[in-house]
Amino acid sequence: MANTRPVLKAEVRNEFGKGFARRLRVAGKVPGVVYGHAVDVLHFAVDRIELTALVRAHGVNAVFELELEGEQHLVMVKHVDQNVLTLDIDHIDLLSIKRGEKVEVEVPVTLEGEPAPGLMFIQDADVLLVEADVLNIPEEISVSIEGLEDGAVVTAGDITLPEDTTLVADAETIIASISLPEVDEELEEAAEAAEEGGAEAGAESAEETEE
Repeated sequence: MANTRPVLKAEVRNEFGKGFARRLRVAGKVPGVVYGHAVDVLHFAVDRIELTALVRAHGVNAVFELELEGEQHLVMVKHVDQNVLTLDIDHIDLLSIKRGEKVEVEVPVTLEGEPAPGLMFIQDADVLLVEADVLNIPEEISVSIEGLEDGAVVTAGDITLPEDTTLVADAETIIASISLPEVDEELEEAAEAAEEGGAEAGAESAEETEE
């Protein structure tokens, strides 16, 4: 990850409550809070478009400088509340951090490749809990399932993690499993019945034509 961190300008928020938060959102701003050992709790408001662009560009564990009243605070995204209908960010929690610090974060897991022909895979875990340097948090962890055979299981302990990243999750956590495609017996029976019914109808039609 780059050493130059993005800077997001914000304004101090001195009013609270649902009504004030609603007015902020109508004005295109998002209320948020910074907490952690490095600072007292800070309440702020930030432009929604700028915040959304930053999170999209740098991921759910984005690390950046939050500028408040001319002072910059090194922070990382801890939690994002999204509107269930519009998916707009409604509120954001930031964690105050310091360089050289290690943090526990959930990193998205992506599967690469395809299992052996005729097999399917199930991704059992979308994220993996790891510990990493706060300035070198991996954006994602790639796991290869290329050519895996029926019954194969990939666990957290099987994954080769990026440098300076250690596993926090249980090593036995299942990430992906490989198996034969499941057959829905009821659908299969219905298809067979329909096929038999079609054959019988065809035979009856042929008999009527001969008569």
